[in-house]
Amino acid sequence: MATLARAASVHPVPPRRSFRAGLLTAVLLLPASLWYLVLLVAPLAIVVVMSFGTPSRIGGFDPVFSLDNYSQAFERSTPFVTSLVMAVAGTALCLFTALPLAYFIATRAGRRKSLLIVLLIVPFWTSFLIRTYAWLTILGPDGLGGFIGDLIGDPAFRILGTPAAVLLGLVYGYLPLMVFPIYVTMERMDRGLVEASKDLGAGRLATFRQITLPITLPGLITGSILVFIPLMGEYVIPAILGYGRVFLVGNQLVLQFLEARNWPEGAARAVVLILIMLVSVTFYVWFSNRGRKGREVSVL
Repeated sequence: MATLARAASVHPVPPRRSFRAGLLTAVLLLPASLWYLVLLVAPLAIVVVMSFGTPSRIGGFDPVFSLDNYSQAFERSTPFVTSLVMAVAGTALCLFTALPLAYFIATRAGRRKSLLIVLLIVPFWTSFLIRTYAWLTILGPDGLGGFIGDLIGDPAFRILGTPAAVLLGLVYGYLPLMVFPIYVTMERMDRGLVEASKDLGAGRLATFRQITLPITLPGLITGSILVFIPLMGEYVIPAILGYGRVFLVGNQLVLQFLEARNWPEGAARAVVLILIMLVSVTFYVWFSNRGRKGREVSVL
């Protein structure tokens, strides 16, 4: 270290070269920065400004400062609670379904690994809307709903229009976003660690809990975030499979902006939704990193 420090002091970086390097970095970052400002920061700023206004007489936005929109958003908080519950439940179901699936593909699939990956990707070749409408037939009276109704002797039994139908659609729609990050981390895992754990006398469950799971944790966190964020603002699946009876924040925002034309209140609800997602994701990442740092990996 001392030798490197002396070498750096003897041969300092010329100011002109340092300036050129900084200028080149700024030029390379400029396109991405412009897209970030135009597509993310500017729309978010418009929504925040609009949330403090009042609705005009003909609908839309009137630039008069008011906090009533936020008070009304917190007073009628049922859609936020429902969205949070459905997002947490959907993320948990995706996690518990994707973990064994990704583990099997990464460690047990063998030559069929590429085929299974393709089968996970194929649904993305079809429109999300069409795939969601397909579940109307699968869960409808002529499908699984009618079959279960006949099985239990209840002709009025229905799956569509219930939270169960919405959860099933959420898991189906967003499961690949959970599988791929977990699969990538497991695929890159050093199999020698698993073999060493078994050689030291650890069973399969202990090896998975103490070796595989900590190594896979970054994939679990990434997949959970990729699934949780779109689930909080989901609109299509509750509207189609829930028949509008499962009312989430996404449904509320569509109602406020397009039907009631109350843009300020809709913008306030959108800002509250963003804050809820930021707090939830920050807490989840903090809790996961804290648990990873405090966990002692041992196979003894």
